[in-house]
This record gives sequence, C-alpha cells and structure tokens, in this order.
Amino acid sequence: MILKYDISPKISEKIPLSEDERIYYAIPYDIDKNGNWIRGAYLFVTTKKIHIFDGETITETMEINRCSKAKAEAKVGGGILVVTCDGEEKVAVHYSAKHLSRYAYIARGINILISGRFEEVESSEYEKMCPKCGRAVPGTKNCPKCSKEGGFLKEFLGMAKPYKKDFFGVFILMVLAAITTLLNPEIQKHLINDVLKGGGGMKQALVLLSIMFSLSVGIVIVNFFKSNASTKLGAKISADLRMALFKKYQALPLSFINDRRPGELLNRITQDTTFIREFMEDVFCNLFAVLFIFIWDIIFMMVLNLKLALLTFVTVPLVVFLIIGFRKVVYRIFHLQFRKNDDVSSDLQDVISGMRVVKTYGREEEEANRFKALSAEFARTQRKNESFWGIFYPMISFLMGMGVVVVVYFGGRDVFGDKMSAGELYQFITYTALLFQYINWMSWLPRELTVLTSSLERINDILSQEIEEKDEDSMVDLTIEGEITFDHATFGYKSYQPVLEDINVVIKPGEMIGIVGASGTGKSTLINLLMGLYEVDDGHLLIDKTDIKNIDSKSYHSQLGVVLQETFLFSGTILDNIRFSRPDATYEEIVKAAKMANAHDFICQTPDGYNTYVGEKGYTLSGGERQRVAIARAILTNPRLLILDEATASLDTESEFMIQKALERLTEGKTTFAIAHRLSTLRKADRIMVIDGHSIAEIGTHEELLNSKGIYYNLYKAQIG
Repeated sequence: MILKYDISPKISEKIPLSEDERIYYAIPYDIDKNGNWIRGAYLFVTTKKIHIFDGETITETMEINRCSKAKAEAKVGGGILVVTCDGEEKVAVHYSAKHLSRYAYIARGINILISGRFEEVESSEYEKMCPKCGRAVPGTKNCPKCSKEGGFLKEFLGMAKPYKKDFFGVFILMVLAAITTLLNPEIQKHLINDVLKGGGGMKQALVLLSIMFSLSVGIVIVNFFKSNASTKLGAKISADLRMALFKKYQALPLSFINDRRPGELLNRITQDTTFIREFMEDVFCNLFAVLFIFIWDIIFMMVLNLKLALLTFVTVPLVVFLIIGFRKVVYRIFHLQFRKNDDVSSDLQDVISGMRVVKTYGREEEEANRFKALSAEFARTQRKNESFWGIFYPMISFLMGMGVVVVVYFGGRDVFGDKMSAGELYQFITYTALLFQYINWMSWLPRELTVLTSSLERINDILSQEIEEKDEDSMVDLTIEGEITFDHATFGYKSYQPVLEDINVVIKPGEMIGIVGASGTGKSTLINLLMGLYEVDDGHLLIDKTDIKNIDSKSYHSQLGVVLQETFLFSGTILDNIRFSRPDATYEEIVKAAKMANAHDFICQTPDGYNTYVGEKGYTLSGGERQRVAIARAILTNPRLLILDEATASLDTESEFMIQKALERLTEGKTTFAIAHRLSTLRKADRIMVIDGHSIAEIGTHEELLNSKGIYYNLYKAQIG
C-alpha cells in the first residue's frame, strides 16, 4: 500500500519532477536536525529520488538507484530515518513519536523501491492524513478516532437500534404511567372543592374515590409491566453485548489483546455490560415517563396559576444550571473510578494466575501490600466521589424544598384572598411536588448517564476496532502438501520495530527445519506467523504457493499441529483436553493418539483414567505428562504442518526420552518447524535455520553449518564445552 498525504499545490509545485517521475510518498516531519520543532516540512519519495523539503526549499535529494537501504530507528521521544546512499549512512529526517509507525512504513517502502519489487495500488487504497487528528488512515475509511464523535446519543442509539420494538413497547408503558400519574391531582381537586368544601354528597365522594383508587391500581399495574419489560430488555441487551464482546475478543488480533490488561478486558465483558443492564432496569424504565410528566406538569401549573408557577420556577434554572455545570466533573471523577477499578482487577488477575510464582518466591506479603495500595487508591477515589455526591445532592434538595415553601406561602395568600380555591392550591402543590420530585430524580441522572456513557465508550472501544473483512467466497479450502515460502516477509509487533526483516526461504514438503538463534532474534515470531496468529507487514507467507491470508482459517488450523514449551491445558478432563483439537474424534481415536504420544500408560494410572479432572492449566499433572497430552492433542488432527517450540525443554531425562519417541512418530512425513536451544536435538533435521539480526543469517544441514564455522558453529561449540 502507498502512503500518500494530501499536500497543497503550493508545496508540490516546489518539488522538481522530471517527466517520467512522480511522487509515491509524501509524509511530514516535525523536528529539524538541530532538534527544533518545525512545521510544513515534508519527506517526498518519488519513482527516482528522495527529496527533503524543510517548508521553504529542497534541502537534500538522494537518488534511489544510488541507495542500498533505508531504516527507521526509534529513539527517545521520536525517531530518525536513516538512508544508506553511496555506501554512507545519512540521517534523512528527525520526527516525533506520533510519526514512528509512519516512517517505519516509509522505510519498508523505500527498500521495496530500491529492490525494484514495488507494486502500485489503486489510489482509493492510499492512506491519507485525517485533517482533525493527523492520524494516517486508509483513504476509503473514516478516522477511527474522529468517527467516534457524536457523543452519548449516537452510541446509545447505535446500541438500541436492534431492539426498536422492545424500546417502543417500554415507551408506550411509560406514557401510560405518566398519564395516570398526572390525572390523580385533577381528581383530588374536585374531591376537595366539590365534596369537602362544596357540600357534595356521599355518592359523589364515592365516585371520585373510586376513580382515584382505579388510577392508583392502574399506576401499580402499568409500573409492574413497565419495570418487567425494561428488566427483560436490559438483560437481553447485556447478554447480546457480552456475546458480541466475546466474539470480538476472539476475532481481534493477538497484538490488540496483548496490549490490554486482562482485568480491563474482563471488566468490559462483565462489569460494563452489567452497568448497562442496571441503567435499563433502574433509569431508562422511568426516563420518558419523567420527561413526559415534567413537561405537562409545567403546562398544568402555568394554566392553574401563572404568577405562582413563575415564582416556583425561580429555583428551577439554578438547579438545572448546577446539574449541567457539574456534568463534566461528574464524568471525570467516575471515569477515574472505572480506571482504578481496572487496576485492581488486573492486579488480582495477575496474582491469581501467577500464584505459583508468588508462593515460590515467598512474595505473598509484598503482593498483598501492593494489592492493598491499589485497593486503597480505588477506595479513596470512591470516597471522594461519594463525598462530592453527598454535598451536591442535599444542595439540590434544599433548593427544591425552598420552592415548595414559596408555593405554600403565596398560594395560601391567594386562597385567603379568594383568588384561588383550596382544591386548586392542593392540586398546584401536588404538581409542584411532582415537579421537584422529578427534578430531584433528574439530579441523579448525570451520575447514571456518566456510568452508562463510560460503559458504552469502553464497550464501543472494543466493538469499533476494525478487523480486515475477508471475502469468505474467495477463501481457499486448501489441502496442505507442506511447501512453505517466505517471500520477502517482514513483521514487527510494533510497526516501527521490525522483529523479522526480509525473510526469504522455501521449505519443501515433508522437510524438517530446525530454528536456532539467540533469545529475542525472532524464532518464536517466525512460528507465530506460521500459526496464523499474526500477518506479515510486508512481503508474503505462502502455503503451497497460496498466500496464507487467502486460506480459510478453519481449514488451515485443522491441518496444523502445535506443541509448545509452555503447554496450556484447560480446566476439564484429560479426554476433553485431547479432544479439543478435534471435537468429533471418537474415544478409540483419542486412545490411539494417546498411545502414540506415550501418554496412555500414565493416563491409565490416574484415578479416573481419561476422565481424570486436571486443574487450571493442567497443574495437577507433571510437566512431562502435560507435554505428552499436548502431543496427543496434536496427533489427533493428523496434521500436515507441525510446529514444535522447545517441546522437550526443562524436562527430566526419562520424560524427554518418552517425548522424543512420540515426536518421531508425530513428525514422520510432515513439514516440521522445530525450535530448540539444545542443538543436539536437531541433528536429524533436514536443514537448520539460524536467525540473527532479525533475518536468516545461515541455513543448511548440521554438517554444512559446522563446516562453515559461522554462528551455528560457535553456538554448538559453546554447548558441548
């Protein structure tokens, strides 16, 4: 993909282009060579040259055919683009941290240009700069940050859209509840004026009392159905959001999951969805009823006595002003509370997951103190928030209480002056009480809306993450033969920090490849790419000459066998853990796989055989036993492509012997990639690949690499002493 930014014609006119030359890349840089901030400066890469424009003139030009390499180096607070031209390394531009990923992309693009492998894409796929936030985004898409603008209403409507019928039903019930509530004061007025003061008979009193009773019963019935419908709607939305989040977690790339804390991700799927359910049950079920009553209450008050209504409304603007004025404060303090809660949950998750390590090093007290500090900080934030609310809410209540006092005083004077009947005063006081009751209710609304808004934002932060949509019809259901090709493959967990660069190798079907190298050189990253956990940033990874991106994921992984050093077993039975790779496997097939993995004998010695329950991560089994269960799990799929990552590391001699025998059966006739620090275990490998300096430094047989006396030779000699 070409990275191309919109630049003004005045700037582009200053770039000297020949007839057959055009701009491929145009990207700003914001630091000059003296470390000062600058504006309007660009790096231009054309079909033939690299131009550096400082905002006024072209300061330097390098010809592509005289360049041999470009690299983007991350530094503290920013980075530099280094271009090797005429055998000399030159710092082309300096830039701040916000451009790190962009210049890593540019460096790879320049290298592709230098190699002559450049392929153009349609301009609709160009990345452009968002005019609002400056992010690089695909030209056919909106900026993921700025597209979130629209606030709470947009997010709430987006959540509510699939439940339009349910929301409409709740809305009708809210209107009915509001009408029955507003009718009661009118009946009470007639009871006072026509019966108690007007001398009406018992018959009229009974009629009015019957109507009041019917309205009261109606309010109870309507509120029952309204609350029940809101509870069901809240539970449905909460359950659907939990499922949507869970599916999104599974669909998101590992890079996203690894960048987030486990407690934070857990809270979004449990706590935030619960907050939404509680809002629907406790707040939304009354929201429109309150607004409906509030509006008509004001109208009735003004019709009854305009002067008294205006006196009552004197305190209302002050109350509304306080509620709106403190809205941002409420949002900030409760958003902070959510973050502190995430810290507590993440720390608890870490300690529980790593309890063996904690106990091994006797760090219980230190971890308890750390958790206590986080809990205390969370409690302090909660206390501060509740203290704020403890002052804010009584202040609102006091102002509303003063409004009722004003109504009683001036309304009483109107009654004594025969300007108003006692029944009308009672009706007006009832409407005033309703008005302030619902203003009081609405004073809590910012807090509830803040919790809802924060929860929706946190949920939408996950659900709005873009995942590259693949055309299912174009996906290939490939039967793997075993030829693997890395074609100029480059990858980095951070785009500006490549772990593997320009990997070029072809693996023949059935070949066993050993992978060796120092820690951190990219061995595990290589197999992560093979497992389809990540996609290469540049170049291609081909399986039987088909790009792995175009192979149906389910089909590919059903033919893949993986045995890792850190074997993960799920809480459940041994049978369930072996069957995990192939849920439709019969009991006989599982036993056969276990025998091939040398696991059948120890399984039969466990209390319940294959139905023996293993605890979390399988820690009730020994390391060798867990490893053999994992091998059985891999054997069960009869994989065409096999990946072994330190499968025999850290095991005793007997366990290692048993596992080596099982692995020999497993690898027979299969394309295999095996990482091993003990080089003696790779003697039977067809070829050994040495990873160093983020690329393949050496490749060959065991004997060939020893004879070349390079990196592998030194590693081997160091191990055998």
